[in-house]
Amino acid sequence: MAASGDKYSILLPTYNEKENLPIITYLLCKYLSESKLNYEIIVIDDGSPDGTLDIAKKLQDIYGADKIVLRPREKKLGLGTAYIHGIKHASGNFIIIMDADLSHHRLYMQVYMFRLYRKEVLEKLVQSCVSKGYVFQMEMMVRARQFGYTINEVPISFVDRVYGESKLGGSEIIGFAKGLLYLFATT
Repeated sequence: MAASGDKYSILLPTYNEKENLPIITYLLCKYLSESKLNYEIIVIDDGSPDGTLDIAKKLQDIYGADKIVLRPREKKLGLGTAYIHGIKHASGNFIIIMDADLSHHRLYMQVYMFRLYRKEVLEKLVQSCVSKGYVFQMEMMVRARQFGYTINEVPISFVDRVYGESKLGGSEIIGFAKGLLYLFATT
């Protein structure tokens, strides 16, 4: 149960997610409001050419600027730097990071997979990471273990995206593999 002064900042990096963003926003707002939790959803759009930011602005009009915080960037700079950017604007003492593409969810539930961090822990982890792409999240887990933080795992199933196409192409896969090799060699 959340303490009365707790606030949750949900970091939602986006790139070409105009179809998925309204769905994930609705699900998050519905769940968090019903749970009577204090929250903000920080949308970090990386210059999506499909109009994702325009959709985010409409969602902000619907749910309010206190619940939907827009922190866009001019171009695609990567997942790791999106989290760094989002943390700078987060006002919550707990930070949730998750994918906007709805590809991770808990088994048999309409609650989607996320990672919850105390803000100060996430800040320390982010500062210690050198990866910037998809390997960033894995490196954060490795660094958390190095610092002696407790990590709890929740079983999830991976499903196809609801809308849009994966941004994980050939160059991203090669970059991910290189990042993993570097991570294993240096930790």
